[in-house]
Amino acid sequence: MIEGKFSNQGELIFEIDLVASDGLVITVDALFDTGFTDWLAINTQDALSLGWELVESEEKRMTAQGEFQFYIYTGTVSLNS
Repeated sequence: MIEGKFSNQGELIFEIDLVASDGLVITVDALFDTGFTDWLAINTQDALSLGWELVESEEKRMTAQGEFQFYIYTGTVSLNS
């Protein structure tokens, strides 16, 4: 079972493990998104430091913070370690 906590803004936060290409496991806090669609938003420099492979670049898309170019990486995330 995944356990989490609520932030000061009422958001559900829980831990996930990001797995680097060399097997190193890095535990980070993640925000639960009720509109989850099998994607994890992560900064490009973090994906690169994990050794994740760039798969493709998508057209710019509109987000709540403006228009952004999306880069798709393949990597491993563990939700229940």
